[in-house]
Amino acid sequence: MHPTLAPYPASRPRRLRRTNALRGLTRETTLTADDFIWPVFIREGNDTEDPIASMPGVARLSLDRLLVRAHEAADLGIPAICLFPYTEQHLRTEECAEAWNPENLTNRAIRLLKAELPDLAVMTDVALDPYNINGHDGLVRDGVILNDETIEALVKMTLAQAEAGADIIGPSDMMDGRIGAMRGALEAAGFQDVAILSYAAKYASGFYGPFRDAVGASGRLVGDKKTYQMDPGNSDEALRLVARDLSEGADMVMVKPGMPYLDICRRVKDQFGAPTYAYQVSGEYAMLRGAADQGWLDGPRVMLESLTCFKRAGCDGILTYFAIEAARALRSGAI
Repeated sequence: MHPTLAPYPASRPRRLRRTNALRGLTRETTLTADDFIWPVFIREGNDTEDPIASMPGVARLSLDRLLVRAHEAADLGIPAICLFPYTEQHLRTEECAEAWNPENLTNRAIRLLKAELPDLAVMTDVALDPYNINGHDGLVRDGVILNDETIEALVKMTLAQAEAGADIIGPSDMMDGRIGAMRGALEAAGFQDVAILSYAAKYASGFYGPFRDAVGASGRLVGDKKTYQMDPGNSDEALRLVARDLSEGADMVMVKPGMPYLDICRRVKDQFGAPTYAYQVSGEYAMLRGAADQGWLDGPRVMLESLTCFKRAGCDGILTYFAIEAARALRSGAI
């Protein structure tokens, strides 16, 4: 028995579960819209919402539709959007030069959002896979994913996004040394206020499949990403990588995927106390949404329960495709 508890019947923990008011007063972990970063897929076109079959309820948005949905997110109190582009096939090359084109899809979206909704934080993805004909996050030569050459490309990509007005840079590439190079370049170029949310512990996971459908990378990946993304069996390594990224200038760190790696979230938060985030990735979303659509799970309930578990594990926020739906449910108080 816990030493601070009186013996039964003086101690009856059910007393504090008896009513909704009492449960609310004693709730240890609270979820709000402030906790969400909403990942959004964007595409060329006009007045287009292109549904993603493997992510029911999620679509690739043309920029005019992005603006409509961004207003909805802001009105619900969601503080940030993260952009992921669907790049046309003819723009995907081995050199990945479209990644740092000032007029690429992502950079145009950043400028549009910041002009229309200046208080909404815009986060970007920094990795080459949307622009790489090989489907990898880095440059490829003779089947090898190059580290240092990739960093040079990622720095150019970072500066182009900062110039467009990005608030948060999200390096998801997992190349060694990229945080220090990005931070140094941002400082030198006068973008010292741009934050870096590092994908510090990104695992080589099977949960990314629907995302690759969404960005058009499925079927294009040559080989796998195990030489640069983390082994799912490793935990201590995640702490070393987080320590490195913080020492190189990351402002925030992320664990990806989310729910299968809650132990990593807790270890990171306990060890470093830094702003810690989890990405509830496409496969996690698809499983919950698919089961709910089949009537096998109570969709709204498991949605909020799954998001609350990240906060309970120590996360300060969550990247989730449920952001709009969850914020609406929280505002309504219906759940």
